[in-house]
Amino acid sequence: MNHSARAFWLRSPGHGELRDVTLPEPADDQVLVRALYSGVSRGTETLVFRGGVPESQHALMRAPFQEGDFPGPVKYGYLGVGLVEQGPAALIGRTVFCLYPHQSRYVVPVSAVTVVPDRVPAERAVLAGTVETAVNALWDAAPLIGDRVAVVGGGMVGCAVAALLARFPGIRLQLVDADPARAATAEALGVGFAAPADAVGDCDLVVHASATEAGLTRALQLLAPEGTVVELSWYGDRRVALPLGEAFHSRRLTVRSSQVGTVSPAARPGRGYADRMALALDLLADPALDALITGESAFEELPSVLPKLASGEIPALCHRIRYTGTGLT
Repeated sequence: MNHSARAFWLRSPGHGELRDVTLPEPADDQVLVRALYSGVSRGTETLVFRGGVPESQHALMRAPFQEGDFPGPVKYGYLGVGLVEQGPAALIGRTVFCLYPHQSRYVVPVSAVTVVPDRVPAERAVLAGTVETAVNALWDAAPLIGDRVAVVGGGMVGCAVAALLARFPGIRLQLVDADPARAATAEALGVGFAAPADAVGDCDLVVHASATEAGLTRALQLLAPEGTVVELSWYGDRRVALPLGEAFHSRRLTVRSSQVGTVSPAARPGRGYADRMALALDLLADPALDALITGESAFEELPSVLPKLASGEIPALCHRIRYTGTGLT
């Protein structure tokens, strides 16, 4: 029996559409998942939407179940939550997270889904990929009890990092962003907030996630001698300039990259993707993380919603997509 579905495709930069899909019958080692929700990661997905992925990064930027190629046509996305309708008996009826593009139903290997704990609502589980990124960043950053920490950039990833850091004992923590509206998000997460000019310096660690040259420069300025900036921003095809003269060398500062694709063997020996994703989903039991979801639209509206997210007409951290009435068979 074949199943029908609908998928969101970027036809060309700035232009999206829904396409009909026919799915195969799942094999013994596969599951058929009916989508409940997906999330739009405003930073990465709007970069893809406007065609800003540099040619040199086309291979590295591929999503796990992407179809097509950058700049388009391409089916892209990676924050999916759904219900298993066919597959091994132990998974049927379970809510799962999968790094799948925006599609109403899909067939994937069993190994590609992670069961969402019962205490985590499906609506919140769309954040799993973002919290997973935050987990990896903190494995790389290795904050210590009593550290003085700032997170520069109150977007989706920066707020997720701040939310996890708020659980560390004895640290001084600020979320730093140029948008005063982020103060409310910081309060909901239990984190202090400051505008860039008012941020407290002398930091042992700064996590930078603003994807701006000004933000990275300010992150360096906030460091104490021998402090470290962990860089989480993805700049796409943009170049950035840094003040590596001035006191950069005399203060022995460090800029370190972090990315979600791999777990550093030095940071966490023996830990892999499955461990990281399971931990991220477990951490999502905290209802404070609902503050990262700032809007919701029906799947059918996605072609008109994504341009508004990309332009900033719809301000968002994570924008949730709801799948109902899609006419699946």
